Amino acid sequence: MTQLMPRTPVPALDVPLVGGGRFVLAESQPALFTMLIYYRGYHCPLCRNQLTDLKSRLGALGELGVEAIGISMDSEERARTSLKEWELGGLRIAHSLTEKSARAFGLYISGAISDKEPDRFSEPGLFLVRPDGTLYFASVQTSPFTRPPLAELMQCIGYVKQAGYPARGELAD
Repeated sequence: MTQLMPRTPVPALDVPLVGGGRFVLAESQPALFTMLIYYRGYHCPLCRNQLTDLKSRLGALGELGVEAIGISMDSEERARTSLKEWELGGLRIAHSLTEKSARAFGLYISGAISDKEPDRFSEPGLFLVRPDGTLYFASVQTSPFTRPPLAELMQCIGYVKQAGYPARGELAD
């Protein structure tokens, strides 16, 4: 399994967006961070809660210098349904993430246990990537439960911005 290290480049990411166009991480130029939120897909009510919360915080995140995107292995149709039914207008939603790309970010992959789930999908992950493409923060989960609370994370981002706090966990074996 891939383990990304803080202060080192993250893998390339190029995914299609609901509504057209593509998100290319290397072209993202936020003032502070690009927030990548990998979500399980349309079948997941916890993902719905997380992305709805994220959408409500886009303005405040922008003030901190953070651009955000939700990304899943869902098909374009399922991602479009999520965007519409979850009322996520204004939040960029990417779809059709490949399993190879998910694994490159160290995400865990699950198989369907009900007919509501796709055959394969990634479990959640949240990454903060600096404009130079290096990793600042990562949270990767094996199941849908207990994701980083965005309100708390935003307070920490504010501190990071004000104090110039460096990425931690940078020491390899």
